[in-house]
Amino acid sequence: MKTLQTLYNKHPNLILWAALAVGMVGVLLVAARNVGFTVPQWAALGAATVALAGLCVWIISWEDGD
Repeated sequence: MKTLQTLYNKHPNLILWAALAVGMVGVLLVAARNVGFTVPQWAALGAATVALAGLCVWIISWEDGD
């Protein structure tokens, strides 16, 4: 736990991006589980979701005074 806290103190946006991406991909998997996507479609959706999570964290960090 101390390692995670140290990592968060050094790179907060990276940790927030990873946490948000995991949550968003989880919601994606639950919401679209019965749609019938192929593996490449799932991969593209997953990549777009992770990129969107990064964009969200980047926009939120604009207000950060660091």
